[in-house]
Amino acid sequence: MASDDHEYTDRELMVSAAAREIEDGDVAFVGMRLPLIAFQLAVSTHAPNALSVFESGVVRDAPADGFIHTMCDLPNLNCAVATTDMIDIMSRLQRGDVDVGFLGGAEIDRRGNLNTTRVQASEQEIRLPGSGGACDIACMAGRTVILMAHESRRFVEEVHYNTSPGYGEGKEWRTENDVPGGGPDVLVTTKSTFGFHDGELVLKTTHPGVSVNEVKADFPWELQTTADVGQGKVEETPEPTEGELSLIRKFDPEGFWT
Repeated sequence: MASDDHEYTDRELMVSAAAREIEDGDVAFVGMRLPLIAFQLAVSTHAPNALSVFESGVVRDAPADGFIHTMCDLPNLNCAVATTDMIDIMSRLQRGDVDVGFLGGAEIDRRGNLNTTRVQASEQEIRLPGSGGACDIACMAGRTVILMAHESRRFVEEVHYNTSPGYGEGKEWRTENDVPGGGPDVLVTTKSTFGFHDGELVLKTTHPGVSVNEVKADFPWELQTTADVGQGKVEETPEPTEGELSLIRKFDPEGFWT
């Protein structure tokens, strides 16, 4: 993607959009891939008091001192607030200490349920890695932010397997089933960002050069927009600033994730 002033990749735009979902003072449950970069960007800019926790047991309050391929890489351990174990981190989650958790998925449905377990491709079932800690995050984090590539095959009326529940079968499902966390709050893709209204996905912004109709065409149901539910017109996703791009490229110097 490009503007008159600078160029950036769609994943760099996703990182900047995801970073904005981390508020100052948040405890963020950070997973793999783009969230690794998004937290470092947030804590370096608008959220200096944010804290990151990783399933592996790492707790950080500052960017790593080198590029991170995985949460267990040495730069992520060096100068960490704590290098504990999985049970400590999952206990924080269970106590309600995690404000925002990051998730990904192979499929998402209109209620924000995620599938990372198995999908149908032609007449063949393909097994995927499964949950890991994703189901726990989806159930117990204060809110969740989902990052996915924007492909029509990923958007389904109902996931083939509900690995990580969003709003289940409807907006009251979490309350009725005593699921404590707040549920999905934002979906960021390579074309747009989405919010949720009454437990259903709604289009919030489109990335520069992408139209509302182009996004809607990728969904098997009549996708609502923020305008349809009285939340204002669909805006354009803010581009990453030069300062943000500089930091993203510092944290991911060879573009491994971005």
